[in-house]
Amino acid sequence: MRTGVDLGGTKIEAVVLDREDHVLARNRVPTPDGAYDDIIAAIASLVAATEAEAGGGGEHVGIGVPGSPSPHGGLMRNCNSTVLNGRSLREDLTRALSREVRLANDANCLALSEALDGAAKGAASVFAIILGTGVGGGVVIDGTLVVGANGVSGEWGHMPLPWPTPAESPGPTCWCGRRGCLETWLAGPALEREWIEIGGEPLRATAIARAHPESPVMRSWVDRLARATAVIIDILDPEVIVVGGGLNAIASIYTDVPARWTDLVFSDSIRTRLVPAAHGDSSGVFGAARL
Repeated sequence: MRTGVDLGGTKIEAVVLDREDHVLARNRVPTPDGAYDDIIAAIASLVAATEAEAGGGGEHVGIGVPGSPSPHGGLMRNCNSTVLNGRSLREDLTRALSREVRLANDANCLALSEALDGAAKGAASVFAIILGTGVGGGVVIDGTLVVGANGVSGEWGHMPLPWPTPAESPGPTCWCGRRGCLETWLAGPALEREWIEIGGEPLRATAIARAHPESPVMRSWVDRLARATAVIIDILDPEVIVVGGGLNAIASIYTDVPARWTDLVFSDSIRTRLVPAAHGDSSGVFGAARL
């Protein structure tokens, strides 16, 4: 058996898989608001309940997190759930779960899951992006997760918006301390913020896309996503870009974004496919179970 956990900003999900990757049990709980110790306790309780339902669990637990442990000391960094930053998350969870814990960035878990048996199965090169409460990315080459020399491979959400217009410069302030990061333009809260700024009623990002697909806010959001993904193609040139996170439900991006690549990508033809994650918002937990 293999046990995986996806620690998100709004929910924590746990799964137990058998040797053939069949789901034996899967459960979700809301992520506790704010308190670090409450998050540790929630993960431990969820794993115990899910493994009890499955009739057992893995020798270790794989956990996808919204950030990554530093290769220099192991403390958490780059987490948009900022209560995790500077914490010894791996050690604290090892004590709480009484076994080995393997941590990886949640976008890396998404990339691994989708490359192995999801929307990018069989592709030699995959870039997976999360569009949700935050924005992130992960890289898989020939079925192997690429972590990078500094452990930040695929950290796409904190590069600047490509080809910014004067109105987009210097951009909104990001929680990381810089301005104009892709997360400040493409995450769900960013889309909701811009909608409110033009006088729209309070709506979730997916509801804005569904009810107002031709609005200036949505057109700008799609154009920014096209610019941001075009740079991925210029740097990595992946066969497939997989979109995960809650905003991957915006169906129009899979036609509207590639249509804009022709004027952006430094190539006379573009074969890269843009596809939604096959496992939906459970891709991360499946990838975590495989760590």
